[in-house]
Amino acid sequence: MRIKTYVTKPDEVQRNWWVIDARGLTLGRLASAIAPILKGKHKPTYAPNLDAGDYVIVINCERIRVTGQKMDAKMYYRYSGYPGGLTATSLREMLAKHPERVIEHAVAGMLPKTGLGKKMLKKLKVYAGETHPHAAQNPQPLEVRER
Repeated sequence: MRIKTYVTKPDEVQRNWWVIDARGLTLGRLASAIAPILKGKHKPTYAPNLDAGDYVIVINCERIRVTGQKMDAKMYYRYSGYPGGLTATSLREMLAKHPERVIEHAVAGMLPKTGLGKKMLKKLKVYAGETHPHAAQNPQPLEVRER
């Protein structure tokens, strides 16, 4: 008798929608809970060469918390490509101007840096308020535990 390994095919992937309320959650712990769901590691049909993950909606992203002095010490850098074109933005400023980018940046750092990782990141939808436009997908609430 020969045992064969089952290989998931791209058209067999079934995707669910999850919604996470980020109010009061720590940034890194939230990102480390979102990344495996986007990759599909919570499913028995996980394959590292296949985007088998689910969609994740994050609401209230402006109400995350961080520990220590990270609000002022954590910096986000952009480079325009010109001499002297390096711009630094603190976490406090980023949460005030673009709170969605904070979570997107944290989750992107935990996904593969390949084309497959970019496809996974497109399944992450982050919103600053309580509402989101994905009610038609009937997302299920996902509870993220703080340790």
